[in-house]
This record gives sequence, structure tokens and C-alpha cells, in this order.
Amino acid sequence: MEKQLYQPLGGNEMPRFGGIATMLRLPQRDSAAGLDAAFVGVPLDVGTSLRPGTRFGPRGIRAESVMIRPYNMATGAAPFDSLAVADIGDVAINTFNLLDSVRIIEQAYDGILEHGTIPLTLGGDHTITLPILRAIKRRHGKVGLVHVDAHADVNDHMFGEKIAHGTTFRRAVEEELLDCERVVQIGLRAQGYTANDFNWSREQGFRVVQAEECWHKSLEPLMAEVRRKVDGGPVYLSFDIDGIDPAWAPGTGTPEIGGLTTIQAIEIIRGCQGLDLVGCDLVEVSPPYDTTGNTSLLGANLLYEMLCVLPGVVRR
Repeated sequence: MEKQLYQPLGGNEMPRFGGIATMLRLPQRDSAAGLDAAFVGVPLDVGTSLRPGTRFGPRGIRAESVMIRPYNMATGAAPFDSLAVADIGDVAINTFNLLDSVRIIEQAYDGILEHGTIPLTLGGDHTITLPILRAIKRRHGKVGLVHVDAHADVNDHMFGEKIAHGTTFRRAVEEELLDCERVVQIGLRAQGYTANDFNWSREQGFRVVQAEECWHKSLEPLMAEVRRKVDGGPVYLSFDIDGIDPAWAPGTGTPEIGGLTTIQAIEIIRGCQGLDLVGCDLVEVSPPYDTTGNTSLLGANLLYEMLCVLPGVVRR
């Protein structure tokens, strides 16, 4: 049976300030069945450690996605001409219980992945990546990882808790969710609790790219190295918006100066073309801390760029 392809609702069919605020103004579906890729929101901020508000991230990103058009004029990517894509709404997390929310997210992604659908996730704080990776391992096995962030998120605990937004990738290593020789972390910066805070990642086999290594340059050469590092199996892309300098993305819970530019962010994502991407997320957008909406706008565009580099996307 021929699959159903969907196009975003055009600005001449419905004013961009009108209509239902789905991601990219795509159709809303109740299930991932029949979809090659699906946008899904996880409105969680119970795992944050400083400023809350990421529970409003999915809604803010969807609202700011209305200007995005179907065709990528820079890369020629035409995702909606070859992939069946829709917005399948939000995971109904438990607002009052982080560990139960983790269980709910894991279960929801089991359901998405059983259809062979690639999830494109609108966060939510970075805690959400752990249950997603758990579900992905059952479907795809261990994955390589491209992780963009100001922070390594490899704390052993936070206030004694083993699961929070700053412990995600230590738990992922311990649970053998990652192929550690195929992991890259990009944009790490600022201060640590010890002089060796980023070395735990290096000891696992990760390639750690501190932000200073990215200053004042194009990241296209770096991404050639990244592709060599993570290729050879399924790959997950996790993008924390605080990897971007707060001059461009102030709407986040744990901002750090000296970060990546929006252009470098696009280079990173476009540099993932050709990898076997099995899932992507954009996390830590906190709209209450950016009244302009620019952080949500950036998040929406980066998710579109992720869609454009998925396997099977045609180019015109």
C-alpha cells in the first residue's frame, strides 16, 4: 500500500498566525503508525536543577515553527516529498514524579519505535533522553551519539538522585545504551566542580570537543571527523539548546557564556547527513526566559534541519 505523504499547511491556505499549532503545521496524528518520522513533545521540567520552564518547550517550539517552509533551499532537502511525517502530540508525563515520568516516556517510545518510526523529540529537560535511549536500545541495540551541550551531563548524582538532567549520559553508559567508541560531545564549557570534570567522558572513549575548540571557525572540518568517529551503526542526535551561546538562546534553564553560534549549530546538524540516524531530540528550551520567542524559533529550525538529514530524505 502506498504511504501517505503530508505537506505542512501553507501560508496561503491559512494565515501563519491561524490554525492549530502543530509542529511545522503538519497534520496531527494519534499514533506513529504509517509514519517514517514523527514529531513528539515531552513537556518535562521536573529534572531541572536551576531555572524551570522546559515543560512549555514543546508548545513554544510548535508555535514558533509556523514560518518554516517545506524545502531546504541551502541543502536541497525535500523531506516531505519522500518521508511520511506528522506531529503525534505530547507524552502525558507525571507532573509530580520524575521517575514515573521516565517510565511513561520509555513506554511511549517503545510504542513509537515498534512502527519503525524515527522520533524527533521536542523537550523537555535533558532527563528525557535516558528513557528514549532505553527504548531505542531495544529496537536498534547500542547507538553512537552526537551530543551538543554546554554540559557533559555525566554527574553521578544530583542531590543524591541518580536520575536528573545532569546525570543522563553517565546512566546511559552504565546501562550500556551507548557504543562509547562512537560518541562525540560538542560545546562543553564553563567551570567544573573539579579540574577533571570532562575527563570521565574521555575515559569512556568519547571525543570531547570543548567550546573553545569551536570559537571563530566553521565546524564543517570538525563534522568530517565526527562522521568518521560515529559512523558504522545507528546514531542518536541529542541537542541541548544551551550548547548555543545565550546571546542567541537565552530561553534555557542553565545558560553558559562563550557558546556555539546558530550557524555552527546548523553546520553540526547538516554534518550528520549520511549517518544512520535513528532518533533526534532538541531539549532544554524554556520559553519563559525568552519573551522574544527567539530560543523557541531556533529550536524549531534546528528540528527541521534534523528532519532534513534523516535517512531516506530526497534532495531536489
